[in-house]
Amino acid sequence: MTMQNGVDVEKILELLPHRYPFLLVDRVLEYSLDEPPAIRAMKNVTINEPFFQGHFPGHPVMPGVLILEAMAQAAGCLAHLAREANGEKSQLYYLVKIDKARFNRVVVPGDQLIFEVRQKRLMRNMGLYQATALVDGQTASSAELLCAARPDPTP
Repeated sequence: MTMQNGVDVEKILELLPHRYPFLLVDRVLEYSLDEPPAIRAMKNVTINEPFFQGHFPGHPVMPGVLILEAMAQAAGCLAHLAREANGEKSQLYYLVKIDKARFNRVVVPGDQLIFEVRQKRLMRNMGLYQATALVDGQTASSAELLCAARPDPTP
């Protein structure tokens, strides 16, 4: 697998429609468009995240659903990079299914989440991805994600 250099947040903003406070990928560390396509991305988790105000006061924990969303955003980056490399038109990707989700440890302010996402299969404008979120080399969460492509309504 030939890994490409990563991309910064400016490029991520071109790839994904998400914006603050819902953009949950800070950097793509590396990616490969070889078979199977794969990506490593990261999110620095800080106490300034708006969700920590209510989850939980006095004991801040990143919500598991946001970890899943962050893994899906990393998968979206991979899908967009692949389309771009093939000269294909931009599309929006919607998370349509989550299977085998597991949460192995809590994620707290100061952690750095590393997302490792591998495309398992493409079928009729849908991509199936195996995703793992790591903190200090330990699995914090993992899941299979199914994303569906739709034409981008923006010009």
